[in-house]
Amino acid sequence: MSFEPVVLFFLLGVLAGLLRSDLKIPGAIYEALSIYILLAIGLKGGVELAKYPLGELVGDGIVIVLVGALIPLLAFPILRYLGRMSRPDAASIAAHYGSVSVVTFSVAITLLGHEMLDYEGYLIVFLVLLEMPALVIGVILARYGRGEVRWAKLLHEVFFGKSIYLLAGGLVIGYVAGPVGIKPLDHLFFDLFKGVLALFLLEMGLVASSRIAALREYGAFLAGFAVVMPLISASLGTLTGWFLGFSVGGTFLLATLFASASYIAAPAAMRIAVPEANPALSIGASLGMTFPFNIFLGIPIYLWMARFIHASGG
Repeated sequence: MSFEPVVLFFLLGVLAGLLRSDLKIPGAIYEALSIYILLAIGLKGGVELAKYPLGELVGDGIVIVLVGALIPLLAFPILRYLGRMSRPDAASIAAHYGSVSVVTFSVAITLLGHEMLDYEGYLIVFLVLLEMPALVIGVILARYGRGEVRWAKLLHEVFFGKSIYLLAGGLVIGYVAGPVGIKPLDHLFFDLFKGVLALFLLEMGLVASSRIAALREYGAFLAGFAVVMPLISASLGTLTGWFLGFSVGGTFLLATLFASASYIAAPAAMRIAVPEANPALSIGASLGMTFPFNIFLGIPIYLWMARFIHASGG
């Protein structure tokens, strides 16, 4: 399989952090890059969604959201009882792994373009939908048997936080505009996407290198969890995509979505809902370990899994 060159920018950032380079992406530029990526992904999904009757997606959507909701429920007992973590920490990390990463999804899409594989464009809808159940389940797990949950504040953070708002907004704009109406924006949001993603991955590499130390508190267990849990989740995604009749590309993207772990929306929501959880653990695992694993090893493995199940089941 051909190697996707944008991931080398992530490696460049990691090395800069480990070598204590003075390389730094200004905060304003990082914010602009993240806004661009979220909007571009949303617009692309909306344009693709406009090609399908919405009624045909309801059944698939229910199955995908229900299966995705199993991931934090599987992760929590592993963290709580095998890892002997506190309930808040276990619940917070489980919510991160039940949620999704827009950047990991973006890298997977660029790989499909490199491999010239088609996929169901409406899968971007689930990039938005899969954030929500995981965060709510994480709060319930953390608060079970304890005090009241401030649901209004939590739900506002989930639905109107930057990541969900921009993704959903881009999705609506792309859907309303359609393939013809979006043409004037093609060069900005679609043609330049891979270059902007490369710069964003450079910054992610710098951040990831600073989070790896947070894993030392739980040592090999949390590092192992950060690698094994995505493989379990990707297996669920592969089976679900194949069961729903997705293409190889669509099955691969669903597996990647399930295997990705949030480090944007989930940390913001968990800080409000579960303030007693240690964010260094969840971000250290999701961004410091799972993100680089997915970028370098996981994504090629998930593509192989999708091809394998279609070849053996078809």
